[in-house]
Amino acid sequence: MKTTDIRVRSAALYFLPVTMRVPLKFGAETLTSITCARVRVVVEDQSGATADGWGETPLSVGWVWPSALPYDQRHEALKTFCTYLAKAWAHYSESGHPIEIGNAFEEDMLRSQLDTFNHERAGREPMPWLAALVCSSPFDLAMHDAYGNLLQRPTYETYTAEFMNHDLAHWLRPADGSEVSFAGKYPCDYLQQPARAVLPAWHLVGGKDPIDASELDGSEPRDGYPVLLSDWITRDGLTCLKIKLRGNDSEWDYARTVKVGQTAEARQVRWLSVDFNCTVHDPEYVTAILDRLMLEQPAIYGTILYVEQPFPYDLEKHQIDVHSVSARKPLFMDESAHDWHMIRLGRSLGWSGVALKTCKTQTGALQSLCWAKAHGMTLMVQDLTNPMLAQIPHVLLAAHAGTIMGVETNSMQFYPEASKAEAAVHAGLYQRRNGALDLSSIRGAGFGYRISEIKRVLPEPVVVCE
Repeated sequence: MKTTDIRVRSAALYFLPVTMRVPLKFGAETLTSITCARVRVVVEDQSGATADGWGETPLSVGWVWPSALPYDQRHEALKTFCTYLAKAWAHYSESGHPIEIGNAFEEDMLRSQLDTFNHERAGREPMPWLAALVCSSPFDLAMHDAYGNLLQRPTYETYTAEFMNHDLAHWLRPADGSEVSFAGKYPCDYLQQPARAVLPAWHLVGGKDPIDASELDGSEPRDGYPVLLSDWITRDGLTCLKIKLRGNDSEWDYARTVKVGQTAEARQVRWLSVDFNCTVHDPEYVTAILDRLMLEQPAIYGTILYVEQPFPYDLEKHQIDVHSVSARKPLFMDESAHDWHMIRLGRSLGWSGVALKTCKTQTGALQSLCWAKAHGMTLMVQDLTNPMLAQIPHVLLAAHAGTIMGVETNSMQFYPEASKAEAAVHAGLYQRRNGALDLSSIRGAGFGYRISEIKRVLPEPVVVCE
């Protein structure tokens, strides 16, 4: 036990609804609005000193819970589960470093809370584990922020032996047959220091996004923000584009990739990635598209930096050998990468990279980062269309992770006005300039939110638990 050990003393939960200016297609579902869960926690150390911290995550229903169940039912279930977790976090008595508490909460409480919640919903489709992680993440993020605030240090400076009671070997187990050891290793040993102050920004080309004027139908917003891909590239100086594909229509996916690729090539965009959003079941679907691109569009093929999560996210249920895909291009786990255990399984099946997300908890993202880096896997940090406060831990993770190329960031495409209060303090985080984000405004203790300077008027909390 260390004198810097903390426990969570209270939690307050807020819901912030956000409407999208243009629809965002996730797999088979199209989103037009989202609810962000914002959390404030108070932590207490061994001497009784306290500090508060903040966390925020979009409750991205289509991403965390793909289903034929009506959207509103899943949306309300996520919000209700967040209120359950507010009570669970506030009454959780575990003390230690935030990584130690976060790991223990996931093992001791989150699974049992999900089981109880799903039992109460007997007869209805159970909420999946990924949804539970996302609901828990703003509480976990707020705890990490509060810890840094209590110590008056940036949170990323606290992932060391000075503050942690256990090394990584306490949780992480190397892959079978590897020579990796986590004994005496801490997260700081796998983080990039100094962190990047400027990050190349990936723009999302959604399945509903018009590429050129021929795709306009007159329903597009006239709000001063770009609509066409070419206008986004010109305005923001973009150099990296992520293409959302269907995964169940190979001709459409191929044609879409070529069309975006030709637009990119004409405007000196350097890199592409393709994201199938868990809709593919046979690696041949992906390899056929890649091979066709290589033969018919070699320049476009050459700009594809990686392929993201083509296959179902339940990796234990769908243990597909994907070596044929990763032999062609780096293949990144996203929805499947719940934690380091799943990354360990994914690596054995042929996945070569990991897309980290703070929405699966800061604790889990750091453990996954360390496990993946130790085993030579490539990293990326992917967006959940993070607005407002959610953007800041997201880009901080990318700045410290040492990604294959910058960070995905697209909230400015889908709801730019939502972050106006935060952008007044952190202008470089909510608008991409010269194809990049500028993180220089992030400073101070915790996650460097500079929360007192942000003139955000919050609604009344949904629940306050002490």
